[in-house]
Amino acid sequence: MQNIVVIGAGQAGAALTAKLRELGYAGTLTLVGSEPEPPYQRPPLSKAYLLGEMEKDRLYLRPREFYAEHQIDLLTGSEAVEIDRPAQVVQVAGRDLPYDALALTTGSRARGLPAAVGGDLDGVVTVRTLADVDAMAPRFRDGARVLIVGGGYIGLEAAAVAAKQGLKVTLVEMADRILCRVAASQTADYFRALHTAHGVDIREGVGLERLTGKSAVTGAELSDGSMLEVDFVIVGIGILPEDRLAAAAGIETDSGILVNSFGQTSDPAIWAAGDCTLFPFRGQPTRLESVQNAIDQAEAVAANILGAETAYAPKPWFWSDQYDVKLQIAGLNRGYDRVVTRQGARDGTESHWYYRAEQLLAVDAMNDPRAYMVGKRLIDAGRTADPGAVADPGVELKTLLSG
Repeated sequence: MQNIVVIGAGQAGAALTAKLRELGYAGTLTLVGSEPEPPYQRPPLSKAYLLGEMEKDRLYLRPREFYAEHQIDLLTGSEAVEIDRPAQVVQVAGRDLPYDALALTTGSRARGLPAAVGGDLDGVVTVRTLADVDAMAPRFRDGARVLIVGGGYIGLEAAAVAAKQGLKVTLVEMADRILCRVAASQTADYFRALHTAHGVDIREGVGLERLTGKSAVTGAELSDGSMLEVDFVIVGIGILPEDRLAAAAGIETDSGILVNSFGQTSDPAIWAAGDCTLFPFRGQPTRLESVQNAIDQAEAVAANILGAETAYAPKPWFWSDQYDVKLQIAGLNRGYDRVVTRQGARDGTESHWYYRAEQLLAVDAMNDPRAYMVGKRLIDAGRTADPGAVADPGVELKTLLSG
C-alpha cells in the first residue's frame, strides 16, 4: 500500500494518521482539512477558549511541526469535492489525490435554523468550529441579551459561559424538558436547578416560532406567544453527520456513513471513523458523538487498514463542564428502564445509575469522579452493581467492584 488519504482533519483524522505512522506505515500519507487551522480540540471552544482561559495554540492536538516530522502531508483550507471510486482518486481543491486506501473522518456539522424563521439573520450563530467561536466572542459582553435555542449539552454549556460572563440568558427547549434525548429526568433536574441558580431563564416545552429583525436579529417570537428582545442567538439544536461526500460517491449512508465492525464502508477501499459513522454496537446501528469514539475508532481503523482485522468495541465515555460542575458519563444509557440516584459525600455531588432490568448500562456523575470511575470499570467489564447498594451512601463505592 503506497498511498493513504484521510479526509477530515479533526480529532479522528489526527488520531488515524498518527496511528498509521506509529504502526509502521511508511507510504505516502495525506490529511485533508477544510478549515485553515491544523487539527484542534473542539470541547474547549465553547468553554475555556471562549472565556479567554486558553490560547489558540493550546487547542491544537499536535504542534504544526509534528505533521512534517512524521511525513504527514497536511492540507488545510482544502475542500474535498468528489471521490472517483473506480479510479481511486479524490479531488481536493483542484488536485487529484490517488489512493490505495481512503479514510473519511469528516465529523459532523451544526444543525442550523432555516432561513424561513430567521436563521440567516446576522447575530444567529452556532458553536461548532474555531471560526464560529472567534466570530461570536465579541458578542459576549456584560449585560448583552442572548437567546439559546436547544436544551442539550451544547446549549447548556453555552448558557453557562454566557451567564458567567454577565449576559442575560434565556434558553428555550421545545421538548418537555432539557436533556430529553440524552439523559434521565434526574440529571435534567440537577442541571435545571444549577442554571436557574446562576440566573438563566429556562423555558421548557417552548419552541421558537421565528426570529425578527431586518438584517440582524433583534427579537424572537416563541411558541407560547411571548416576545423577547435579543442581541444575538446561539443555536444548539444538535449536529448532523457529515456524510454528504460519501453519499455523493455512492457509498452507503443512513444518517451517517455505514461501516462494519472494522470501520470499512460499502467500498472495500474506503474506511470511516468518528462522528460521521454509523457502526454496529450491541446489536444496533450506533453513532457516537464523542472524543472517545473519535480517537478509539480512528486508531482501530488505522490498524485495520494495515490488515489487523480487529473489530472495534467502544467503551463510551463523555463529559460536560458547566460552571463549577464537571459531569462525567460512563457507558451508554440506551434502553434503560430504571435510574438509581446516589448522593455524594459533599453538597452538590451525586450520581445517577442507569439500569435495564438488573444490568448496569451507564452512570452520570456530577462532581463525583469516584462514582464515575467505579461505574466505568464495572460497565467496561460487562459487570453490574446491586441497585440497593448503589443507592445507600453508607456502602463504600469500592465494595461495588468486589461485589
